[in-house]
Amino acid sequence: MKILRWDIGDATVVRVGELDATAALQGLIPDLDPAEVARASWLAPHFIDEVGRLKGLVQAFVVLIAGKVIIVDPGVGNQKYRTAVPGWNDLHTDFLDRLASTGVQPGNVDYVVNTHLHFDHVGWHTRLVDGTWQPTFPAARYVMSADEFGYWQGSPKHEIEDQLAGFADSVAPVHEAGLVDLVSDDHVVIDGVRLVPSPGHTPHHVSVVIESRGQMAVITGDVMHHPCQIAYPRWGAGSDFNPDLARASRSDLVERFVDTNTLVIGTHFTDPVAGHIRRDGTRFRLIATEGLARMR
Repeated sequence: MKILRWDIGDATVVRVGELDATAALQGLIPDLDPAEVARASWLAPHFIDEVGRLKGLVQAFVVLIAGKVIIVDPGVGNQKYRTAVPGWNDLHTDFLDRLASTGVQPGNVDYVVNTHLHFDHVGWHTRLVDGTWQPTFPAARYVMSADEFGYWQGSPKHEIEDQLAGFADSVAPVHEAGLVDLVSDDHVVIDGVRLVPSPGHTPHHVSVVIESRGQMAVITGDVMHHPCQIAYPRWGAGSDFNPDLARASRSDLVERFVDTNTLVIGTHFTDPVAGHIRRDGTRFRLIATEGLARMR
């Protein structure tokens, strides 16, 4: 899998892939209309396959800025009991080797930042050591919305088992280890990296903005799962906590960054992952930007 890199002023964002999410995307967007997907011809070939299926990935992003190492949304993780998506249970991937190939070792990570606390965004918070879940990034501060944390800490009964398990085996252990910083939804992680509220997919979902020397990028999180939601922001995910609020957050992100130089990095977008939003008649499109790449 390619290691992709984008330079944002003096900051660098590096994509570290974990696994394919194409199967997980099928049926996720209830309002999806294949005919309208076909009309957004720019989605092919990068973001839909030859039969029109939505393509997706689970991937993390390393932000290198001002001598600090930040990892955003570190995936599903290994040896986690997950049943919601076929093939995601008890994974044994080489994600940490891929991370190391970028020059980053787990002990060198300064911050782990979460857009939200779904299981496919927190899994590598911990790894199994001698039968217990231990922090993967022991020197890091794990940064998460205080209100998002509070929601999941309450074990909401209508949420699926995998989401509750993700909190139990991937979030609670780092909190118990004293490594978690519970912050506001507009928190500044360090100079040049900040959270922006984008609620709806979960109660306190955020996106991550990186700024340096007048350049800007945004890591979307799950305010959108697929680029088709740029063309059609009204299309939500069946897993959205508050569909109306999620739709408003998605539309706000598109309108805020359309026709600007802000690089939009889609958390679940397939290669080339990032691009700029531009108006396309009455709709919008993503003009893909190829990151500097090398094969792993």
